Amino acid sequence: MISKEVRQKLIEIVGHENYDDSKAGLLVYSYDATPQFQSMPDAIISPRNKVEISQIISLCSQYNIPIVPRGSGTNLCAGTCPTEGGIVLLFKHLNKIIEIDEENLTVTVQPGVITLELTEAVEAKGLFYPPDPGSMKISTIGGNINENSGGLRGLKYGVTRDYVMGLEVVLPNGEIITTGGKLAKDVAGYDLTRLFVGSEGTLGIITEVILKLIPMPETKKTLLALYTDLESAAKSVSKIIASKIIPATLEFLDQPTLEAVEAFAQIGLPTEAKAILLIEQDGPAYIVEKDIKEIIKICKSENAVSVQEAQSEQEADALRTARRAALSALARLKPTTILEDATVPRSEIANMVKAINEIAEKYDLWICTFGHAGDGNLHPTCLTDARNKEEIARVEKAFEEIFAKAIELGGTITGEHGVGIMKAPYLEMKLVKAGVAAMKVIKNSLDPNNIMNPGKMFAKDSRKRVVVSK
Repeated sequence: MISKEVRQKLIEIVGHENYDDSKAGLLVYSYDATPQFQSMPDAIISPRNKVEISQIISLCSQYNIPIVPRGSGTNLCAGTCPTEGGIVLLFKHLNKIIEIDEENLTVTVQPGVITLELTEAVEAKGLFYPPDPGSMKISTIGGNINENSGGLRGLKYGVTRDYVMGLEVVLPNGEIITTGGKLAKDVAGYDLTRLFVGSEGTLGIITEVILKLIPMPETKKTLLALYTDLESAAKSVSKIIASKIIPATLEFLDQPTLEAVEAFAQIGLPTEAKAILLIEQDGPAYIVEKDIKEIIKICKSENAVSVQEAQSEQEADALRTARRAALSALARLKPTTILEDATVPRSEIANMVKAINEIAEKYDLWICTFGHAGDGNLHPTCLTDARNKEEIARVEKAFEEIFAKAIELGGTITGEHGVGIMKAPYLEMKLVKAGVAAMKVIKNSLDPNNIMNPGKMFAKDSRKRVVVSK
């Protein structure tokens, strides 16, 4: 609980209009996009600048009050669920694009900027910001950085981390530091910029960001390849990459996902296919033309029954939009949708897809699989009902086996969703005890009072999907 004294001090910092501890206000921010997690915060605060954030953190450090930075709450690892109460920090006032620097190919923004708004602003100047998380219409840059978000273009262009050049961060003691800058080279000390990217708000509060931009690709072409079996689609992915072709997008959907997406989007997707690949290539026209011809040849050699090229940008955009709608489409089918992400080397995609299907059958579960096949990041998605405790127990066991299989194949427990609470008990499975211990040393050094998004990343107990109340 926040005392009357601390409450008054917080209001003095941000103003009455930016402090909310009403029951309705707290309820709104008691959960994020992760199923089966909910916990009431003690207050919602919307600072107007970095000075106010520094003052808030200093006060919270003094009184050991937890702080949970939150963007749009679209994360799927319970990363912004305030499981230990405290303050949820919003960035609705820090939502400005400060500068688009065409000479240095950078854009400087505040953390509350919506990803799509940034993308559109730089594209209006003929520039390109490639990271495109599925939630880009509502997710914020700050949230993208905290989770190191990926997206459909991750295969060719990388993820959020690859475009963060500099940060302004308020540390857990209230001090403000800057890292990196508009520099092509910088090896002055530890790479603190990369340390904060993907740290899920456990090390500090990001207040300003410098992002790298690149020139807009000259042209783009989109293909849809249909298969009668999952293994042929997976083999096509491996063969495309082995042929030294790196598509901008190389997405995979199995038949159950395809059926759900078509019912949702109604754009004429071929629901009779057991699997489809959505493939895009961009760049200079002659390279795109050459790569597309070779990709078509490869897909057909791996038993694709059809490879269709989008005949217009409208048709291509409809396919991309349908793929982005996969989670929404699946969520309509059952009361609870649990979307996970496990990543394996590209060469192991076929084995991973096969294993997911075998595990689903073993536990008698409805698991659909889609994802970024080109970078090995698959999203097994279980359609279930949280009220069925016996089935949820089977879901837990199934996902534990899926993560174990991913690691066995040389992969990881999460490629883009983050650790948060959901994956915390499996972190040691990937990093072993020494790796987790090293991370804890960093956390404890920067945040000795453990006020920054406590309870995330490091597990206290075995993994449980339960509703947590406070």
